[in-house]
Amino acid sequence: MRRWNRLWDVVLGVIVSLLCAFPVSAREKVILDSDMVEGFDDGVAMLALAQSPGIELIGVTIVAGNTWVSDGVAYALRQLEIAGQNIPVAAGVDRPFRPQRYELFGLERQLFGMGHDAWVGAFGYPKPESWQKVYRERYGKEPQSRPDPRHAVDFIIEEVRKHPGELTIAEIGPCSNLALAVLKAPDIVPLIKRVIFMGGSFFKPGNVTPTAEFNWWFDPEAARIVVRTPFREQIMVGLDVCEKMPFSFDRYQAFLAGQRPEMKKLLESTYAGQQFAKDKAFIQYVWDVLAAAILIDPSLIAEERTCAVDVNAEFGPSYGQALAYPDNGPQGSQKARIVMTIDQERFWNMLTAR
Repeated sequence: MRRWNRLWDVVLGVIVSLLCAFPVSAREKVILDSDMVEGFDDGVAMLALAQSPGIELIGVTIVAGNTWVSDGVAYALRQLEIAGQNIPVAAGVDRPFRPQRYELFGLERQLFGMGHDAWVGAFGYPKPESWQKVYRERYGKEPQSRPDPRHAVDFIIEEVRKHPGELTIAEIGPCSNLALAVLKAPDIVPLIKRVIFMGGSFFKPGNVTPTAEFNWWFDPEAARIVVRTPFREQIMVGLDVCEKMPFSFDRYQAFLAGQRPEMKKLLESTYAGQQFAKDKAFIQYVWDVLAAAILIDPSLIAEERTCAVDVNAEFGPSYGQALAYPDNGPQGSQKARIVMTIDQERFWNMLTAR
């Protein structure tokens, strides 16, 4: 009996040694910085990260872009409530860096033109009175939760310092919050594990202008600050890969099939849901969800290019254009991984399963 006890002690010692040598990897800590909408695309990206067993979603910071911050806060809170997720939501920067860009946007449009996509996000409608009013009018009830009291910029700074070297920023909206964070607290730059962007169009035309993709066009000055910041790693999910990913009625139906009734009802009321209800041949692309999926499973990347990247922040026809330099870029530009192709079958299977 003593012999077996000694043998068991040896086995336990080997197991403990192996566990120490090869520790179980911790969940990936992520802050999602988003110009939040309901459902596709930002809302689905948020819920995919929130519900992934390999991701710890530390918080969601809201920036103006697709929507005003008040809208984005209300949409984020409600979707997390439906999903049963208690994750902090922090309100952030509500205007692009360029002064009076919203007020003078009509003139800018006349001067510089537009691309194949007429979407202008928050530039196209008045700023709401408050997130509470948006919530009540949209959902017909009082809010069940409240945003974090910290400004999104301070939320990013504090959480990065709290988790040095461990935290990834998923930057799926305009870069205004992150730009202000690195300007206010440059000490956080080497503490950020990586930044993954949904933004830019490097080797193909833009969507909202002939040269620019929406997220970086909404605040080019902020985008330029951020992509020129020497983070440990930058991954770019731009139109180069997104516009290879058409979202069809069949895929929409497969996605809806796995949703709880309240979430399904919300998704059906969104722009994509309404368009699919009117026309089964309707097609749109997925953008932000791709960045979330790559965070969940980096092996989805099938093809990528490493280039120095930059953003044109000169006010003119190419305002907001993403720039890629395969060899040497301008002084101050940083190397980044530009995703060109992903494994589509595995991506759609992942999305349907979630």
